Amino acid sequence: MDQVPDNKGSSGMLKPVLQDMTRRPKDIEKLFSAMAKNRASDLHLKVDLRPVFRIATVLHEVGERVLQPEDVKRLIYDVMSESQRKRFEEHGDLDFAYSMEGGVGRFRINVFRDRGNMAVAVRRVNPDIPNFEDLHLPEAIRRIPTLTQGLIVIAGPTGQGKSTTLASILQYINENRKCHIITIEDPIEYLFHDKKSFVNQREVGIDVEDFSAALKHVVRQNPDVILVGEMRDNISFDAALQASETGHLVFGTIHASSTAQVIGRILDLFSTERQDLIRQGLVFNLKAVVCQKLLPSCKEGVRVVPSCEIMFLNSTIQKLILAREDKKIQDVVRGGEEEGMQDFNQSMVKLINEGYISKKVAMQYSPNPEQLKMNLQGIYLGEDHKILG
Repeated sequence: MDQVPDNKGSSGMLKPVLQDMTRRPKDIEKLFSAMAKNRASDLHLKVDLRPVFRIATVLHEVGERVLQPEDVKRLIYDVMSESQRKRFEEHGDLDFAYSMEGGVGRFRINVFRDRGNMAVAVRRVNPDIPNFEDLHLPEAIRRIPTLTQGLIVIAGPTGQGKSTTLASILQYINENRKCHIITIEDPIEYLFHDKKSFVNQREVGIDVEDFSAALKHVVRQNPDVILVGEMRDNISFDAALQASETGHLVFGTIHASSTAQVIGRILDLFSTERQDLIRQGLVFNLKAVVCQKLLPSCKEGVRVVPSCEIMFLNSTIQKLILAREDKKIQDVVRGGEEEGMQDFNQSMVKLINEGYISKKVAMQYSPNPEQLKMNLQGIYLGEDHKILG
């Protein structure tokens, strides 16, 4: 992990922060301001470590003081309400959001326990909702907000921009269609302002007790578009699937490393007895899956760029899902460029050719570097372009 010189000004890009954490209340706000100034995406607070910023995917220790248990507790308790403190003390884990004026921004905060001590992970959310061009999303993504019914899943590991991509898609709908959008979030990350659409945003723990309660009643609130956030269990996925079956456009996220893996991750939420029924539900209602990862960019003015694997359901993929041949889905995705589909290697080839990433970065992040080497030389195996029958 990089250590940036403090208060020297010679080569350190970070502004001095946390000189004396005992001087003023809400010292954590100084860190939030420093995050904004230095364009840090994340902040980590851990006992026996100095505060850590993530800037353009690289971790940097900042400030002068190694945090003690009482430091971490005071820093984060200063921006937690009494009810939030109580929830954390009861459950040992808490998600909430915090906003600062003056362009500093909005922060998504997770507080958790680490070997008996408190630890904190903070993600800075840009106060402005970026559009597709700002995010450098592939052209095929534009098809998604034109859909009016079905289930859309955005997949990927934590911290890979799933929420931002979703916000961009919802904002496109907000600006271009007259409809009612409802989001159920824990916590709310981006604030939407009514454009052509009108948007209701419900935050778990503030506007509604939990996800189950919110999902139970969401269809009665007459939405056209629903964001259910992370589909963590069978209850949330069941609600998303049922809403899509009744004519709504539903968005959700899930942790998976490829579009094909999404099917397996969804099925794992259910007992074996229900999985065939869920497969049928996916065949009729799943419309698209986007799996993305953020890569460091070599293009001037661009810090990170998303590499996106995109799957649109067609008749071939529907047959494979019903036949339990999920492993073959990846071949269909790789061969479906004419339908807007692509796998990670195809995405990375495009990003290299457009000057967004280096070949070294592509090799580092590729799920199949040997295949990528051949693709970069213009060599594609038959299965790379073949849609299975």
